[in-house]
Amino acid sequence: MEIKKVCLVTFSPTRTSYRVGEAIVRGIKGEEVSCVDLTLHGVEQIKLAEDTVVVIAVPVYGGHVAPLALRRMEALESAGSPTIVTVVYGNRAYEHALQELDAFVSAKGFKVIAGGTFIGEHSYSTADYPIAEGRPDENDLQYAETFGEKVRTKICTATSPDKLYEVDVRRILRPRQPFFPLLRFLRKVVRLRKQGALMPRVPEVDAAKCTHCGYCAKHCPNGAIAEGDECHTMAERCIRCCSCVKGCPQHARTFDTPFAPLLSGCFSRQKENRIIL
Repeated sequence: MEIKKVCLVTFSPTRTSYRVGEAIVRGIKGEEVSCVDLTLHGVEQIKLAEDTVVVIAVPVYGGHVAPLALRRMEALESAGSPTIVTVVYGNRAYEHALQELDAFVSAKGFKVIAGGTFIGEHSYSTADYPIAEGRPDENDLQYAETFGEKVRTKICTATSPDKLYEVDVRRILRPRQPFFPLLRFLRKVVRLRKQGALMPRVPEVDAAKCTHCGYCAKHCPNGAIAEGDECHTMAERCIRCCSCVKGCPQHARTFDTPFAPLLSGCFSRQKENRIIL
């Protein structure tokens, strides 16, 4: 089979998933490349053809595919496009997110021929409490590009669409997880909940630093910040992706959660990216 069209479908507030997906697309080397970026807004109904290779790259929030990403992907359907599903998580665990994404897109007509789980800097990562800081790094992106090359080989060696076999993403190799750090994390989470530790609903804003440049309002994926009122965040719309925190030019926004030191301390060992095809 020939590869002519490749389409990247992504939801990526902090651009980690986008960068991984982009690297996979580079490896596939399609003649015509397009992107459906669902980060800032949804799209009208789109039906992707069987001759288009689709790469889907989305983040994991709390062990699940980001709910807003799933809602925006409702507008997509396919007539059997060969599809690579990829989830990006912050070095703790992706739990069942890859299976969730696989089931979602398969029900909409996509043919899942490969899958991957990649590490990206956690939304809660800070200078004081780094969590997979700087990832995906150069090695991660090279691994993603090589994955794309392997996908290309799989497609090009198939003599027909019927011979391009689907994968069972449940069989993907899980990253190594040391037992004691995980146990320590779970114990501390239970202790925090018993103590009634509050999870902040929205980022805090230092009004003295904020210049009302509008960056946070323009880059909020769910419209939780209004231009001209950048010191206020609508709690009912905030998805705690921390795009506004990481992108603020003045460093006026912070999101101090008790989970940041827990995640940083218990999951300092960097996990490996995994693929199946």
